[in-house]
Amino acid sequence: MEASGDGRHLRAPRRGMRVAGLLCTVAALLAAAVPASARTPADPPSRPVVLVDCFSQAQVRPEKYLLACGDGNNQLVGLRWHSWGPHRATATGTDMVNDCRPNCAAGRFHAYPVRVTLSAPRTWPATPEIRQFTTIRLLYTDTAPSPVPKDVTYPLVY
Repeated sequence: MEASGDGRHLRAPRRGMRVAGLLCTVAALLAAAVPASARTPADPPSRPVVLVDCFSQAQVRPEKYLLACGDGNNQLVGLRWHSWGPHRATATGTDMVNDCRPNCAAGRFHAYPVRVTLSAPRTWPATPEIRQFTTIRLLYTDTAPSPVPKDVTYPLVY
């Protein structure tokens, strides 16, 4: 036994308590020595996610997006982004589609209200520190341009 400064007697710690204290100290030292990334499984560091356009330009929350790169006959306009996250982005807007009657040069553009969902982000080969959405889903909230279904998903290949 050991006396404290105030006249109380303190008991010597039991052997089991000393071992437990020693183990806790060792565990704390090991935890401090191992980087956090090695201790817990975690997602890789957050990298920006973009929408790549026809001209290989990265965009975030664009107001418009050209779907038909070859002829410009299909474009999303008036996009209002409700979310833009690491896995998905959602917006509402209008799909302007040329009816190409009697041909695309003489055709008229028609407006179709649409919900847009971007998903399936992957590393952008042009800039590996950035990810790009690789899928676009269009859900027409009224009618869809013929012969397109009201709910359609396309790969984004740019």
